[in-house]
Amino acid sequence: MGAALDEARKAGARGEVPVGAVLVDARGNVVARAGNRTRELSDPTAHAEVLVIREACAKLGSERLLGCDLYVTLEPCAMCAAAISAARISRLYYGAEDAKSGGVAHGARVFTHKQSHHMPEVYSGISSDACAALLTDFFASRR
Repeated sequence: MGAALDEARKAGARGEVPVGAVLVDARGNVVARAGNRTRELSDPTAHAEVLVIREACAKLGSERLLGCDLYVTLEPCAMCAAAISAARISRLYYGAEDAKSGGVAHGARVFTHKQSHHMPEVYSGISSDACAALLTDFFASRR
């Protein structure tokens, strides 16, 4: 989660919502890392999770990321949760919960929906205080 927090900090420094993600293969090697880039790329789908999935699939030459773990600083939204499911990521670790826009434990609860193709193992609350503080500080500085 430390590497995902680093990516989140970099995203915040660029003026993006500070969310970071890191994908690790079955051997523990970092395959891809990213922070949000929606503003920079003028792309509403450029969430950290989607960017990491795209990069990892390209590097590994597959649309399936079996055996891989995804670390994200914030509970994925419904769009990202659907992408995680489609990529068949094995385990999802996330930090802060997102009661407003989350799609895992809140809102759409994508993985438990009957149309979900795959449900990763989910571990929440990883470094949640540090992850939440990044977001709180970021939004407080803009109000």
